[in-house]
Amino acid sequence: MNALKFYGKQDLRYEKAVLPVIEQVDDVLIQVKVAGICGSDLSRYAKLGPYVKGMIWGHEFSGEVVETGPAVTHVQVGDKVAACPTFYCGKCESCKKGQFSQCAELTVIGARHPGAFAEFVRLPGENVIPLPVSIDMETAACIEPAAVVAHGFYRTAMQPGAEVAVMGCGNIGLLAVQWAKVWGASQVVAIDIDPKKLDIATQVGADVGIHSLESSAYEQLMDLTHGKGVDVAIESAGSPITSAQVFALVKKGGQVVFMGIPYEHVQVERFYFEKIVRNELTVLGSWNAISALFPGKEWTSTLQFMKTGQIDVKPLISHRMSLREGPEVFEKMINREGRYGKVLLYPEI
Repeated sequence: MNALKFYGKQDLRYEKAVLPVIEQVDDVLIQVKVAGICGSDLSRYAKLGPYVKGMIWGHEFSGEVVETGPAVTHVQVGDKVAACPTFYCGKCESCKKGQFSQCAELTVIGARHPGAFAEFVRLPGENVIPLPVSIDMETAACIEPAAVVAHGFYRTAMQPGAEVAVMGCGNIGLLAVQWAKVWGASQVVAIDIDPKKLDIATQVGADVGIHSLESSAYEQLMDLTHGKGVDVAIESAGSPITSAQVFALVKKGGQVVFMGIPYEHVQVERFYFEKIVRNELTVLGSWNAISALFPGKEWTSTLQFMKTGQIDVKPLISHRMSLREGPEVFEKMINREGRYGKVLLYPEI
């Protein structure tokens, strides 16, 4: 089969790969229809390189079942599916508590197991999720990042009527805007330095957009909230600057949720750091998208609200490309050659 193999920083190759086969009684072989490029893929491509040299990459996808092991009963050949790409060990202390997202050996396909930037991928049956007929292949390829954001909201104590700020309107931030509304937010404030991203944020549900190059996000938000701040702030930009600034956005006793990863050192000025202590903030990290019962409520909730249209990924999609164009588009994206939202790759074109 054809696949994208990751050899090193900025070294992604479209090559032939061994077709996966059923090995365990609970295996499912899936023909990949659509695979999405994740923001973490871009950071690893540009800065870190692969976990395993030459590994087939990619973890966001949808597809069609082509073969199952004899123990698999919940899907059959021909079913349209998405899949949770994450593996947990089941043996560590966190797993024994049912806290799978904190597993000591947590990993995803594309890291140490062959991934979804390929024509076919194999996963255990428990990872494979049959799709309702109302969810198309493009939407299904975005279930995983939507579930990642849902996981972060489940970490909070957010109540209906809360005011929420989302700092960074990339794909995760735009999904966070929508999830905030699902959670019952009375007002969602989107913050970004790109006015076009703010336009999309408004399109998907943000009540107010703050362009933080015009003046500081803190000053504009304080004006908007009469000096109080919001109940919950989501850091989804993953930049060192916003990772510090976000502490100033919430009111006393508020919550800050980190969904972005800076991949650089974060220097926090005293003004921002003191907000944690003086305002008695709750600071939450959010990692991955799984919980008990595996793969968890994040996935069932995502399916539910995609069916109702309250989680809509279509406005996020900017490019639809063939899998063979993968190496080229990764280079263009990290070099900022053009404007990119969610990029979807298609092995069959």
